[in-house]
Amino acid sequence: MRGTFPAVRAPHARKIPRRCWWCGSDPLYVAYHDHEWGVPLRDDRELFVKLVLDGFQAGLSWITILRRRAGILAAFDGLDPQRVARYGARDVARLMCDERIIRSGAKVRSAIANAQAWCTVMDRGGRHAFRDLVWEPTGRVVKTRRLRSRSELPAESPESRALSKRLKQEGFSFCGPVICHAYMQAVGCVNEHLLSCFRHAEVSAIAQGQGLRA
Repeated sequence: MRGTFPAVRAPHARKIPRRCWWCGSDPLYVAYHDHEWGVPLRDDRELFVKLVLDGFQAGLSWITILRRRAGILAAFDGLDPQRVARYGARDVARLMCDERIIRSGAKVRSAIANAQAWCTVMDRGGRHAFRDLVWEPTGRVVKTRRLRSRSELPAESPESRALSKRLKQEGFSFCGPVICHAYMQAVGCVNEHLLSCFRHAEVSAIAQGQGLRA
């Protein structure tokens, strides 16, 4: 008599969420996409850090900056703007020898000048002065775009042009409209996750929970 055996069920395949195309499959990039990119950022100092990192990205890929982010923060005293604003020629020389960072003299000097500009903005306006400056072009709410394909994703926008102009007026550099658009995407001023990406809805919910939905 033949024995009977319970049917063996195939394990359920793990459903892979749909993401924006640009993060690919690199675990570091995927983690950044899933947990950081597009989340509304409201802290003055954290907004400064992100602006400097985006300035270092100019001409490079963002994954290059992600891989060096810890080293850049370590080399620049955590990108504490009040400390960086006091850097002098000796600090520039030190940083230009530091292999952990992007060793561009223009970008290093820009980081220092931007720290000085940040301090000026904060000294004049007080707490949240820089935050309000960054968020002013979108009316201080998250502007959600309903993008269906990568071809619809703009390189710059009226909001990024307005932010670029204002930052330059305040003495910031490496903040052209294209850099500012990437910056505004990253810090959540605009939600430009594709509609097909699972993070589009999640970021919208975060914005709504923070009272930042238009």
